[in-house]
Amino acid sequence: MKKFPVAIQVYSVRKDAGKNLYGTLKKIKEMGYDGVEFAGLYKHSPEEVREMCADIGLTPISAHVPYLDMIADPEKVLGDYAAIGCRFVAVPYLTEEYRPGTDRFPEVVENIKKLGAVAKKLGMQLVYHNHDFEFMKLNGKYALDILYADVSPELLETELDMCWVNVGGEDPAKYLAKYAGRSRILHLKDFNGEKSDDMYELIGIEKKAPVRPANFEFRPVGYGKQNFPEILKVAETAGVEWIVVEQDQPSMGKTPLECAAMSREYLRSIGY
Repeated sequence: MKKFPVAIQVYSVRKDAGKNLYGTLKKIKEMGYDGVEFAGLYKHSPEEVREMCADIGLTPISAHVPYLDMIADPEKVLGDYAAIGCRFVAVPYLTEEYRPGTDRFPEVVENIKKLGAVAKKLGMQLVYHNHDFEFMKLNGKYALDILYADVSPELLETELDMCWVNVGGEDPAKYLAKYAGRSRILHLKDFNGEKSDDMYELIGIEKKAPVRPANFEFRPVGYGKQNFPEILKVAETAGVEWIVVEQDQPSMGKTPLECAAMSREYLRSIGY
């Protein structure tokens, strides 16, 4: 069995991080996490964040950076995350006007090529973090597959989110195997329930739904419907180097930090 270092997407505990980033990172380390993936720096400078991680003993492995921010000033924005020490930087999400099937998606593909080149120059690897909308078909192929076919692996690797792959209609382990060798960082996310028309209210971005969907919730890793032993077995041979826990919203009556601890304990219980 291959032992993966385990990181957590700090967005999972964003309210705590917003109040006290250093203290939250320290709690993450005490839970047994090896690294962190950022989604914002909570009013701290890149240098301050780098020092926090070094002092606590966490690896700042990656960051989710808004697509439009990167496009506006690639050298500066990506340079900030290079200064922190991140090895990977992700396109985390596309708003509706840039998604597959729109007139602007081809522009996104070309911009991703440019961002990938800037990231390379700065010593990082650009990756793409999917949701389920990339599993719409264009000319009979998934948009996500088209993206990865159009952009070379040197400029763009995957950050497959196992929850959204499942919600998108694919078997997570099999889809990960499809991108073996291009999937060095992997998002582990668990859930319960079925797909809803109001999914994106749950990740704190779109606010269209008047109430939260009753039939779907994110769960700590190991407490939902995902088959993580199967996924991680594939990860061992697919070239995965880091696994990243993410839970967009807490559930089961637990706080975000309690959910983070449950996820780490579950992974430890199955040998990771």
